[in-house]
Amino acid sequence: PPQQCNVTSYGAMALAIITLEVFVGMWINAFIVCVLCIDWVKKKTLNSNEKILLLLGCARISFLCFAWVYHFLSKIFPNFLHVQTILQLLALFGTSFNYSNLWVSACLCGFYCIKIANFRNSFFIYLKVKIDRMVPWLLLGSEILALAMVIVTYVLNETLQKNNITFTCQENFWEVTIRKDKHLFSSHFLAGLVFAASFMVVIFSGVFLLFSLWKHKRTMQTSSMKDLSMDAHIRAMKSVLSFLVMYSINFVCLILTILFTTKKENIMTLLIYIYLYAFPGVHSLILIFSNPKLKKALLKFLSCVK
Repeated sequence: PPQQCNVTSYGAMALAIITLEVFVGMWINAFIVCVLCIDWVKKKTLNSNEKILLLLGCARISFLCFAWVYHFLSKIFPNFLHVQTILQLLALFGTSFNYSNLWVSACLCGFYCIKIANFRNSFFIYLKVKIDRMVPWLLLGSEILALAMVIVTYVLNETLQKNNITFTCQENFWEVTIRKDKHLFSSHFLAGLVFAASFMVVIFSGVFLLFSLWKHKRTMQTSSMKDLSMDAHIRAMKSVLSFLVMYSINFVCLILTILFTTKKENIMTLLIYIYLYAFPGVHSLILIFSNPKLKKALLKFLSCVK
């Protein structure tokens, strides 16, 4: 039918675009990981910012790899997704790295906020002093939380598959449908909770940084000297605000994927997935240009390519 042909053409076009986005995104994040690993080998240490960027790059490479393989197989061999356990685990690994990507990104924004913003609150001063020691534990907690969310999702999916039995009686079929909707609601509620929590961290980090910049600018209006703290505020604000805009769109797309999971494929869902696969590469490129070390390494690499 013409409608089925249109969906197939949309799927082929989206698969080609997503493949290009995944390829570029993996190269960008691989560049970040390689530069930081080389610097780690040379200096035998990494600062807190570089630790977060390293884990973020690894999480995004893994997410793009697993998510693309799952998306590719779901388009080419859609029936295998309901039979093969390996493909179900593939989807769970992709979800785990996606949660890790979101939480580590939120940790990066929170780190910028605590490290650069200036407030006289005693608790904030305590966080500023202890943040470097807290970063490894925050990253470990992010990975544990992502793993726990995937385990809970896997258990809910297994329970849903056991209860998804075909009945001939209309009343029994209605009961199975209600039970299925309850399990889907639980799974989607947990996913939405993770998205919303990480999104709130990004929002508060941006608001606090903006307020700190405004407050610092008021105190420096009478001074004509160049202030390094002001420059640090501006650089951090550019990174956090650009990430806030992208994260807001990404958050809306993630929520829409939850709403459209039971719908048939259409142009809207394809556009959503195209943006979701573009997000890790575009934001990592912004991080490269906002980091002097990564920017210098990229310009040196491009000059060597020339």
